[in-house]
Amino acid sequence: MAIAYIALGSNLQDPVKQVSRAFDALAQLPATRLLLRSSLYKTAPVGYDNQPDFINAVAKIDTLLEPTVLLRQLLAVEATFGRERPFPNAPRVLDLDLLLYDQIAMHTPELILPHPRMHERGFVLLPLAEIAPDLILPNGKSVVELATQYQQSDIQSLSGLSA
Repeated sequence: MAIAYIALGSNLQDPVKQVSRAFDALAQLPATRLLLRSSLYKTAPVGYDNQPDFINAVAKIDTLLEPTVLLRQLLAVEATFGRERPFPNAPRVLDLDLLLYDQIAMHTPELILPHPRMHERGFVLLPLAEIAPDLILPNGKSVVELATQYQQSDIQSLSGLSA
């Protein structure tokens, strides 16, 4: 079994509900167990500002699926939720990003691991640090160390409100 971390985000059609449903969908993936789910975090949009705020979270799973197979499963979940991609950073019902898969580093046209921008995203680092405070990223940095730079940001923890 491999340990993987997945970022979840939504800013359309009741985002809290969408993220909650997405956690349930992750728990139903074949050969996969949902181990942990973070609290929810309210975040301003990145890249395209003219859209509603996001609800973000991170899940920890245990899976027998290979990384690219897992990615395809995540994309299929997004599709069942009605995910559309009209332009980069567009509003979305659900976004699922594979952040880490064990300590595997890979770079293919389909998948880059670890996720290439996760260390720049407070909306990923804060919930990741919540559920995996001892995690050391492949770059040798502690997820808690990286997350501290975002603790005073406009990312609002909805503590006590987990999906």
